[in-house]
Amino acid sequence: MECKNCKTKLKEIKVKVYGAKNKVLSYQCPKCHYFEFEPESSKKVVEELRETPLKIKQSIIKLSQDRLGIYFNANIVRSLGLKKGEEVLLSVPDKKHILLELQKEN
Repeated sequence: MECKNCKTKLKEIKVKVYGAKNKVLSYQCPKCHYFEFEPESSKKVVEELRETPLKIKQSIIKLSQDRLGIYFNANIVRSLGLKKGEEVLLSVPDKKHILLELQKEN
């Protein structure tokens, strides 16, 4: 495949999209920086991102002396089907992310 602008051969590069597990195949020109995405892999990532639950800004609250907490917005509760007393697994993959994994039984 060649660049539509300068006719240089395009490089195939897999691109990570934030929030998606799959990568998108991109064709990029090393000379003029033209790029385009392969339609099938793009479609898969878009579908994957559409399945992502809500993303809502929340405030952290003080519970007691050295404990902090967060309320779950009603939209999040409804979207995930959360119930009082359910357990979750909490992990911290890096300094900018907290991951909660629901322990739903089938």
